[in-house]
Amino acid sequence: MESWKKEWRGTVKRRSQDQLQPSSLRGEGQLSAKVLSKAAVRLTSKGAEPLGKGLAPHLIMAKDGGCCHACTTCLLCLYSCRWPRSKKGMKTSKCDCAWFFFLFCVCLFTLAWLYLALVTLNDFHILNEFIFHKLEWWLDWSVVMLSGTVTVVTYSSLLLVLALILQFCHQPLKIHWLHKVLLILTVLIVATAFVGLEIQWAEQWESAYIALQATGPFLHIGAVVGVTLLAWPVADCFYRTSRSAIRVPLLLLYLGTVIALYLVPLGIDSPCLLEHSQLPPKPALFGHRGAPMLAPENTLMSFQKALNCGVHVLETDVLVSADGIPFIMHDEKLTRTTNVQELFPTRAQSNASSFNWTELQQLDAGSWFLQNSPFLPAQSLSSSEQAMVHKQKILSLNQLLGEAARHNISVMFDLRPEEDPQYEHFVNITVETILQSDLPPELILWLPKEFREKVKQRAPKFQQIYGRKRLNNETNESLYVNLPYQNLSISEIREYRRDNISVNLYVVNAPWLFSVLWCAGASSVTTNACHVLQKMEHPLWMLPPATYQMIWIVTNCVSLLLIGWAFLLLKRWSRRKESAGSDSDVLLTKIHSLLSE
Repeated sequence: MESWKKEWRGTVKRRSQDQLQPSSLRGEGQLSAKVLSKAAVRLTSKGAEPLGKGLAPHLIMAKDGGCCHACTTCLLCLYSCRWPRSKKGMKTSKCDCAWFFFLFCVCLFTLAWLYLALVTLNDFHILNEFIFHKLEWWLDWSVVMLSGTVTVVTYSSLLLVLALILQFCHQPLKIHWLHKVLLILTVLIVATAFVGLEIQWAEQWESAYIALQATGPFLHIGAVVGVTLLAWPVADCFYRTSRSAIRVPLLLLYLGTVIALYLVPLGIDSPCLLEHSQLPPKPALFGHRGAPMLAPENTLMSFQKALNCGVHVLETDVLVSADGIPFIMHDEKLTRTTNVQELFPTRAQSNASSFNWTELQQLDAGSWFLQNSPFLPAQSLSSSEQAMVHKQKILSLNQLLGEAARHNISVMFDLRPEEDPQYEHFVNITVETILQSDLPPELILWLPKEFREKVKQRAPKFQQIYGRKRLNNETNESLYVNLPYQNLSISEIREYRRDNISVNLYVVNAPWLFSVLWCAGASSVTTNACHVLQKMEHPLWMLPPATYQMIWIVTNCVSLLLIGWAFLLLKRWSRRKESAGSDSDVLLTKIHSLLSE
């Protein structure tokens, strides 16, 4: 009995001399639970039962503000990179608060880049081809981009979650210098990515705007959920902080953010917010170089795959060989899609038009598809399909027209290169090849803009496709427009539809993008993913405006109630803690006086 009494007396004297709060007494953990329980029993036997009842549960609760000591210790170790055996120097300073705010901003910054990176996946084949022409080295750079993006997003998000848990458990936010360096490095990397996108690929900002129209309603709901979850740590910080200079701006900033998010739907104008009866017909599919996700682009196998997908038009590119044979090829050089470096190493960098048809027919136009795997479906081909891939040759325009004639399907193409001094000769040869084929001329969608009037005179049945917006004074009822999907706004697409102008947009691969253009009223889209879009029987989502308005109102109301509940609940808890702290001060004084007698 004397041993525990001496231990108790010494501990209480030290606490009284240092004038420490009860939370500090709990946090040091110098008294064992056994000693505390004995003290409670002893006090009760002396008639101080109210003190004993208040002491035992109050002093034996979990350390560090009610959180598991082992968990908070591990979290502190991860966040501060130190083992917190002593709290000395571990209080949250103003600088630490500034770093927490910086961490929050970095997390939002990386999430914004992740969103934009996912949007660019629809057009990433363009970037892969562009980099190949610069470096002569093939790599699917989307994998590199997504891997780096996921890494920085995961790191910053986990660090923010750690900080929020520590703040909730009343632990110091003493971030380690290594995390500070990595956060600054993350900002520099993501900022560089944004700048590079602006310089080399600025049209993706238009893609991001279209994506916001598609995902805006869901992003709004997600943002409201996120800001509602933040109510708990914000309220906890608000009631723990005694300085009005900090409390008032914190509350105003949070409430301002909440109100702004509640009003965001007023600016959301998604084309998929419409009645089901107003949904336009599904856009027709144009096979971009055939079906390049399923077979080597611009080969007979690729066009046959596209026909199996039910495309309405075969879209491709035409070059003219040195001996005057129009053939199917997108690149002006043969290095990306053939084995020209093996058969003609000294001429590998020459233009494709410098080769005659006999030389072109010697090239393997399919094996690269298996070696480079430009799209993920290329890796899932069967053994028979892989054998067929190795047999693919460069296709002539006449062969493609014959295949189109057998299926009674239209053909649209670009004629390259437009800057060639013999371009008029290329146009004449191409028109002559078409007129001599079995394909009806009305199934030709003529896209080349040079010498268009001459082509109209020689082949009046060709359907003329314009790669530009219509002029103000144009009244041609049969006008066809072929543009990148970023070049026409939703309102312009609807306006063209009202005026009976066919609109084809390229290149559309992602189902979300196809859904937006479908709801907007696009006539057709050029796609690499005809096998995916063919299976879509309706847009990914479509809501009547009244239904979305109801969802918006309900979401905001539920969020407001939860935020109010969090603030009220934490206010009650803070008052109880203050009352418990006051009772503990009196308790320590009485215990000290009892032990001193």
